[in-house]
Amino acid sequence: MHHLFTKEEAIDQFNELGKKGVPFFFVIDYKINKIIIVPQGSEYSGIRYDINGKRNYASDPFTDTPKLHFHPIDYEQYLRAFTLAQEELNYGNSFLLNLTFPTKLSTTSTLLDFFYQAEAKYKVHLPGICTVFSPETFVQISNKKIASYPMKGTIDASIPHAKDILLSDPKEIAEHSTIVDLIRNDLSIIASNVRVKKFRYLDLIESNHKNLYQMSSEIEGDLPHGYQEKLGDLFFSLLPAGSISGAPKKKTLEIISKIEDDDRSYYTGICGIFDGKDLDSGVMIRYIEEKNNTLFYRSGGGITAMSNAASEYQELLDKIYVPLTGNHKNSQRKSPEHPVSQPTV
Repeated sequence: MHHLFTKEEAIDQFNELGKKGVPFFFVIDYKINKIIIVPQGSEYSGIRYDINGKRNYASDPFTDTPKLHFHPIDYEQYLRAFTLAQEELNYGNSFLLNLTFPTKLSTTSTLLDFFYQAEAKYKVHLPGICTVFSPETFVQISNKKIASYPMKGTIDASIPHAKDILLSDPKEIAEHSTIVDLIRNDLSIIASNVRVKKFRYLDLIESNHKNLYQMSSEIEGDLPHGYQEKLGDLFFSLLPAGSISGAPKKKTLEIISKIEDDDRSYYTGICGIFDGKDLDSGVMIRYIEEKNNTLFYRSGGGITAMSNAASEYQELLDKIYVPLTGNHKNSQRKSPEHPVSQPTV
């Protein structure tokens, strides 16, 4: 495995490589203390990536169609954590909190199989650790402009009038607006003239389970002259991503650490590449990790004071999917071992 950088070391590396215009690939974990940086020309040691079509390997070999059983946490276990989150929200300690859990998988596919089988803007494979196939951009830097595309709001696309339901749901509007405001404030730390260019547009995500609509916005700002020389200081001041933590960020991170059972590791971290001039990065969601020779799929969603536990639990389950390449789109995922019905509260 590669040398892991601390936050301070990584900031210096970003600054130095940015100043020299040296391309590099990076992965930053959720807690910002196990950072991988691979400059151009260095050995990747089995790491594979495809960042918006920029990849470090030749092609995706055809692998067997994925067969996936999943074993979600009990609703009662989820409800206990959800109730703790709601208490913090009702106290006013947070306005939005991202609550996540691992779901055990039974599958004959490997992490590398899932990497090749999945189709996504941001794909990364860390051998023996995780595979991520994320649809969510964190920030993109180009022509002295920085843009962020927070993704908050999900619905099953097969539901009648799904688009209208998602766009008019008061809880989803509040959640999305909170994140847009948070990201706008974050970008204002490092950029000027920050503005919302597109507000609440929908993307269709196709998968082996069901198709989903996801809601995003586009926020843009202007970077100062010579920003490459301070690339690390600028980039790390935005972490962790607001869309997978909550608001206010600092307090919400403390609450998440108390409520969630285990370490997120690289889940909800950031991956990306700097090509010597421009930077492209994604949020590491849609994530399968390996622990003790067992695979777990991590998922979750944003909780607000208006959230309903049963709906949020269902969203956690809906996000357990693999967005398949053309080779696999006609295949179907196997159901949970015990069919999941909508629980009552």
